[in-house]
Amino acid sequence: MPLSEHEQRLLDQMERALYAEDPKFATALEGTGLRTYTRRRVYLAAAGFAVGVALLMGGMIIQPQQIWLSVIGFLVMLGCALLAVAGWRKHPVVGPGTNLRAAPPARRKASVMDRMEQRWQRRRDEHDGL
Repeated sequence: MPLSEHEQRLLDQMERALYAEDPKFATALEGTGLRTYTRRRVYLAAAGFAVGVALLMGGMIIQPQQIWLSVIGFLVMLGCALLAVAGWRKHPVVGPGTNLRAAPPARRKASVMDRMEQRWQRRRDEHDGL
């Protein structure tokens, strides 16, 4: 569920404040460890997928009674493929001027209530800025 515009602005403001107060800590939270972990997880999933292929083929070649080996190989392949796809998704890059959302959500045409809420929010922002 994407954040509302107000929540996104608050989050951006908190990020800027964190970078202003403690840039070293904020840089440590940028996610280099997360990227390394994700990359390692994708590589392990690819290796597991290869093992699943070997089990699948081995179960088919060895004996027809070893069908359970092929089923296990297929399940290993499926699990590793899901793990790799889940790990391959782009993670947000956090920086002092970046937006946490990787891509903006698809916007539908604004309804009357959405426009009223936007006007109300602009008035509140203008009032806070005074």
